[in-house]
Amino acid sequence: MAKKVVTNAHYKKLPLSKKIARDFSHNKYKYLMILPVLVYLALFCYKPMYGIQIAFKNYKVTRGMEKSPWVGLYWFEAFFNDPYFWRLLRNTFTISGLTILFGFPAPIVLALMLNEVKNTKFKRTVQTITYMPYFISLVVLCSLIKIYSQQNGLISDVVAFFGGTKQNWLQDPKYFRSIYVISDIWQGIGWNSIIYLAALSGIDQEQYEAARIDGANRFQQMLHITLPGLLPTITILFILRMGSILNVGYEKILLMYQPTTYEVADVFSTYTYRISLGATSGQPQYSLSTAVSLFNTIVNVAFLLLTNFISSRTTESSLF
Repeated sequence: MAKKVVTNAHYKKLPLSKKIARDFSHNKYKYLMILPVLVYLALFCYKPMYGIQIAFKNYKVTRGMEKSPWVGLYWFEAFFNDPYFWRLLRNTFTISGLTILFGFPAPIVLALMLNEVKNTKFKRTVQTITYMPYFISLVVLCSLIKIYSQQNGLISDVVAFFGGTKQNWLQDPKYFRSIYVISDIWQGIGWNSIIYLAALSGIDQEQYEAARIDGANRFQQMLHITLPGLLPTITILFILRMGSILNVGYEKILLMYQPTTYEVADVFSTYTYRISLGATSGQPQYSLSTAVSLFNTIVNVAFLLLTNFISSRTTESSLF
């Protein structure tokens, strides 16, 4: 017996329940594939949001979340009046801004350079070498940075070779941010270039052939074909990166910074970590740390929406 063919007009007349049932029957395996992701998001991303109310309560572990008294915006006011607030704000935006300014274009440049390499063996060798630092443990990476930055470390030896003075570079506030950004680029440039190389492989090769016939050199081809082909991918990734502008990697900073560099290295995430463990007041301040984290999230969402709005008005690419 032949299956009944459902036209678009007939499908639109179906009730919502039948549309959902029909869609599920046709795509049930796709829904099963995304089910683990939905479960993960529900358990570890959305369920913990119930605890946001701690930011508006004087939370005590002995009383529990429900019986702790409401204090409104008290913890937000305490945070904004904290003498460390402006230092945290300045350091977070500075480190994140430097990472975006120098770190975001780095994998794009690497992908463009690798795309121009015709020697397959050399290209794969460079890719492998640039990917490898990403798989180094963060603890190991920071340990290496500390060793190389010591007064008798590799960096001091290189500087002394060119006539400079040996010193402990990681203890000097002037160089902490530079070391952080350079090491971050070194660790992630190869891995982050993968998505751009994938986008480059999707560009129609006939465009390059037509450009060569018209007399365009390789730089002109990159400027007028490759970069426009990469622009949608660059735009989406930039919007996502702006959505986490205040999420500076606190694990790396915690492993690298010292009391001498607090003035330039202390950020919102490290401050939250310290107050949640009671390092500043002698006892854990769960409500204050939750308020700081919530403020951090609100600012990130604001930057995400603003960047997406600007992108949707100026380009054809946006998240929504």
